[in-house]
Amino acid sequence: MDPRIKKLANVLVDYSCDVKPGEKVFIHYEGECTKALVKQLIKNIYAKGGLPYFEIRDAEINREILLGCTEEQIEFMKEYQLKQMEGMDAYISIRAGLNTSETSDVPSANMSMYNRILHPVLEQRVNRTKWVVLRYPNHSMAQLATTSLEAFEDFYFEVCTLDYQKMAEAMTPLVELMNRTDKVHLVGPGTDLTFSIKGIPAIKCSGERNIPDGEVYTAPVKDSMNGIISYNTPSEELGFTYENIVFEVKDGKIIKATSNNDKKINEILDTDEGARYFGEFAIGVNPYVLHPMKDTLFDEKIAGSFHLTPGQSYEDAPNGNGSAVHWDLVMIQRPEYGGGEIYFDDVLIRKDGLFVLPELQCLNPDSLK
Repeated sequence: MDPRIKKLANVLVDYSCDVKPGEKVFIHYEGECTKALVKQLIKNIYAKGGLPYFEIRDAEINREILLGCTEEQIEFMKEYQLKQMEGMDAYISIRAGLNTSETSDVPSANMSMYNRILHPVLEQRVNRTKWVVLRYPNHSMAQLATTSLEAFEDFYFEVCTLDYQKMAEAMTPLVELMNRTDKVHLVGPGTDLTFSIKGIPAIKCSGERNIPDGEVYTAPVKDSMNGIISYNTPSEELGFTYENIVFEVKDGKIIKATSNNDKKINEILDTDEGARYFGEFAIGVNPYVLHPMKDTLFDEKIAGSFHLTPGQSYEDAPNGNGSAVHWDLVMIQRPEYGGGEIYFDDVLIRKDGLFVLPELQCLNPDSLK
């Protein structure tokens, strides 16, 4: 057993899910390479007095379901999946798909229907369980990161097993500042956007929900956003890679959306009424994640980035927006990506990806490593 796998399993069971005696823990996993970690998780869960359950996922099989699915079929799927999730206290999802574009040829109408009907299962998992989601290193991920598999594994375990308790403590001043803030102003190439976060809680993400982790999130007041944003990070969504995404926003609503495929991006934003409003604003701080690799779990944590998310808001940072969509789109503000500034109530808090306020400098990469 690779000792790094044991260390990762300890993080997931002891820290992320904090498994207690008698708690039911549901493990979703995909990919042959994840079996060693799954077996170690089961051992750890038993050692804590918990009760492990598991289910195997397969993107190729799911694609076949999606190509011919009906509303009646997915409604029944929702019923049994929701019943299953309602019985769980914790949830661990390990994803290691071989092809990130597996669902690229599934009709948009099918994908939208599938996500809309199954949304209550997602809500149950997110709002009613202790959950953590992670990828696992494989050749596909290494290819996305443009490295060898061995080099990517070294990077992965360094990123995923950092000192999350230290990160959590360093996030406290940022959380306190965001909780006092009304107006946010984001500036960068092709970006000039203002909105309010007044009265909406700021939440630490320091290893309890995603691995790797490293963000503090809140939500914009739903109708407060105005301006334009030009994202500079590619995003893989429903099997298609979106690039050069630009949103024009008025009174909280995306009134114009362009990208390398205007038709596809507007189909996502037309999933439901809430998809054209924003449900999350978050600042990324993971010191080891520096460049995008078309994997949201990594890209949204990039040091010197923020993400602004069309769709559903979280229950612990609610702004009243509901949607089957929650699409984390990332803008990196470090100099090599064009730079940029974040202002809170007209005070500069971060410039070119580095925090400038003394109380926030503990979140800069050199301090967090």
